[in-house]
Amino acid sequence: MGQKVNPVSFRVGVTRSWKSRWFAENEEYKKLLLEDIELREALEERLKLAGVHDIEIERLPRAIKIKLQVSRPGIVIGRGGSGIEEVRNFVLEKMGYKPGDPKAPRIEIPVDEVKNYELSAKLVAARIIGELERRMPHRRVVAKTMDRVMAAGAKGIKIVLSGRIGGAEISRREKYHRGSVPTQSLRSTIDYHQSPALLRAGYVGIKVWIHKEEEESNSL
Repeated sequence: MGQKVNPVSFRVGVTRSWKSRWFAENEEYKKLLLEDIELREALEERLKLAGVHDIEIERLPRAIKIKLQVSRPGIVIGRGGSGIEEVRNFVLEKMGYKPGDPKAPRIEIPVDEVKNYELSAKLVAARIIGELERRMPHRRVVAKTMDRVMAAGAKGIKIVLSGRIGGAEISRREKYHRGSVPTQSLRSTIDYHQSPALLRAGYVGIKVWIHKEEEESNSL
């Protein structure tokens, strides 16, 4: 029986850094961890149109740095930087502070552009979900997706669909693969994301692995 390991967490501390960087003890750890999860979910929902690839949170004694990696940074920044200020106030509100509160921590929000969104497993999965929800044939969706990813410079891609694919009465699992995806090689840069698509017949799970060039890794 195979032992399934998330390719991202498998490489944390080796070739990838942590998405949350801070230190806490006892009850404070639980509180900050839950706060990070809620902040990520809220920001991803608010900035959905910006194409969020990743959110990194770093906590300092009197400041919080939230690094956003998005495919369309202009939507986040806004005209004259007004969008960043709105996001900052949104984060403070989620943390239970009001704008201008002297007890509130300083919020820093650097925004990085994802130069090649076809190499982001999360954005690729989101596109597959959108096309499946528009009732496009799943094999055509997957084939076009793999063509785009490989043309963008990926070394390999693997896509797995599971559930009532195509409205079938019995759920099944279909695997599609192109190129090289060495999931057990720690030095290989593997981007991974899984997410469900809600279709008329029910949920269909989608998993995407993308093998990228070595220089794209987030080395420690």
